[in-house]
Formats: sequence, C-alpha cells, structure tokens
Amino acid sequence: MREARVRAAVLTAPGVMAVREIGDPEVGPRDVVVRVTGVGLCGTDFHIFEGHANYHTDRLGRPIPFDVSPQVLGHEVAGVVEARGAEVRDLAVGDAVVLDQGRNCLSAGTHPLCEYCATGDSHQCETYGEHGITGLQGGLAEVIVVPAVNAVKRGATLPAEQAALTEPLACIIHAHDAVRQASAIARYRLQDPDPSARVRSVLIAGAGPAGLLFLQHLRKVVGFEGRILVSEPNATRQGLARHYGADEVIDPLGTDVVDATLTLTGGRRVEYLIDASGSAQVFRQMPGLVRKQATVLLYAHGQSGVDIGVLNTLMFREPTLVSPVGASGGFDADGRPSVYRQSLALLESSAIDVSRIVTHRYHALDEVPQAFGSDDRRAADYVKGVYAPL
Repeated sequence: MREARVRAAVLTAPGVMAVREIGDPEVGPRDVVVRVTGVGLCGTDFHIFEGHANYHTDRLGRPIPFDVSPQVLGHEVAGVVEARGAEVRDLAVGDAVVLDQGRNCLSAGTHPLCEYCATGDSHQCETYGEHGITGLQGGLAEVIVVPAVNAVKRGATLPAEQAALTEPLACIIHAHDAVRQASAIARYRLQDPDPSARVRSVLIAGAGPAGLLFLQHLRKVVGFEGRILVSEPNATRQGLARHYGADEVIDPLGTDVVDATLTLTGGRRVEYLIDASGSAQVFRQMPGLVRKQATVLLYAHGQSGVDIGVLNTLMFREPTLVSPVGASGGFDADGRPSVYRQSLALLESSAIDVSRIVTHRYHALDEVPQAFGSDDRRAADYVKGVYAPL
C-alpha cells in the first residue's frame, strides 16, 4: 500500500471543485494502481460539474447530492501501472495503459455473466458502475485503482494526452456498431449495393470532439464516400471539420440549417443524422432535416426544457432512432474490452488523428478546478481540454 495519501480534484457542490487529499484507495488482489498521465475533459464531466446531471444514485435511482458524496470526475484516462495486486500476472509495473472506466461482471469476477455482459453489452451490466461518473473515483487524481481487466496495455509511443481519447473514440465505434445493427430494419444503410437503399448524405450536428471523431470514423474507417454535412457555429471547429473531410459546413448562427440542408441535398434531406451537439435547436429542426425513414443517431447529452412535442412531427417521418451509450462492449479472451483495442489501434496507427482536437492542456492537478470553473472552454479556439501532468 502506498504511504502517501492521494490528492484529487473533488466536486463538493455544483460548480465547486477543489484539490484535496482523499483516502488511499483499497487495492485488491486483482487490481492495479495506475499513475494518471492523461485525462480527457468530457462534456459529461461539465454537465456533472454544473449540476445539470448526477449519475451517482441510490438504489431507487435518486441522485445523491455532491455534499453528501463528493465526486472525483474523469473517465477518459491514460496512465502507467504503479503497483499490482498479488493475482495480477498480465500487467507489469511500468506498463502504459488506458482504462475502461466501466465496471462489469468481469471487473467483479462474477460468474456466470449477467445477460448483458454475456451478449457483449457490458455497458448495460446488471451491476454496472463507471469511474468518474457514477460515484466511483475518476481519473482527476494522482492515482486510480481499477480491476486489472479494466486496464488495457498500450504502446508507449502514443502521447498520454492522445491516449486519453481512446475512450471517446471507443464510444464512436460502439455507436457505429449500434447503427450497423439497426440497419437490419432501417431503410437506408451507409454501404449497400442497391443505390436506392444507400445513404447519400449525412449531417453531423456539432463539430466538438465527438462530431470530429464521427466525421473521421465515417471517412477513414467506414469508408463512406457520400456527402457529409456538418453544422457548427464555432470557426475553429468549422475549420477542423473541413480538414477532416466534411464536404459542406453550415453555420447555424448565420444560416437556416434546414434550408441549407434541403439545398445541399437537392431537396432530399439526409438519410442519416448524427446529433453530436445536444442542442435543443437541432432537436426541434430534426423533422425538417431528415428524409422519411432516415436513421437518427442520438449521441450527445440533451438540454433540459425541450418540448417533447417536437417528437410528434418527427414520428410521422418514421425514423430509426438509435441511442447508444458508452464504450464498453464485448470482451477479448483476456477479459478486456475489444472496442478499446480497436480504438487504440486506430490512434496508434494515426488512422484517426486527435492531435488537432486537443487544444487546451492542464499540467498540474491544481489547475483542474480552473479548467472547469474558468471560461477556457468558451474560448474561440477551445475544442478539447486534457489534464496531462508533467
């Protein structure tokens, strides 16, 4: 057991975060202690920080207030193994790793697996929990303890700040898999020998980190050759969308997105819409953006206060709605999540580029509260922040 107590950025109330010591995490025989080297700051973290969401709930599903149970956020984590439990044989001290933040049956050593883990849907495990989201300690700390099967070994050449984006890219891969599975009942598919059943145009709403990863994944991994439209108000992100392969970028602040989409698709509208913005405006505009029986991927966290009546018009267009969540999925033979290895392979081979997506870096734990509480993420050049201790 480490002698020094662990320092972490602790959320004690909406908008209130401070660095303080927390109890030394207990290390079991199947666990590893990971020295944190990179943590992506996700939109979900900011939702929780601002009090718009709290996924740490009691058994009845009621949120537990931060002052009752303070939280350490951070679920996009890269690090180095600092110590290991007595039963861990496939990881060594000094190994560079990325973390699957989701606790599932294999994390707990539970057999037989629950029905969700058994079918490769471990993100819906009966006893599921997430580091940095559901009350389990997250990565915005000096070290974090996780089950060894939640630590995936990576090459040491990939910078930690980029390795931290393994989790968000894995989420995009999982989302695409969900859309692919839904294509069995959908009218339009991204790749189909029949031109009448093939997606011609995609609209990605939002060119934040997720939208830019979806864009690259469509172009470089899926091999989609149709038209990709991106709706994004920020000039920096607009430029990145063009760089990563968008055919047209629409500024929703200066252009009616529905009118622009109709014009750019010759009146057809899009066969596939990815909401990577969580914008209430996008939700209201959906009926005018999508073709009848299109596929709509609901990815981003939405905003409260949206009139559910917008669904009325959308329902008459009979879209296939897909709402995937998380990155965990099926397991490799060693019990680790296969989607994380797929994600790592894309990053390590530079098939997916995240170097331009990381725009803000925080090199000391004491800077993390500032990263949340300041106006950094509202800056014109902000795309993605990463805590990357020196």
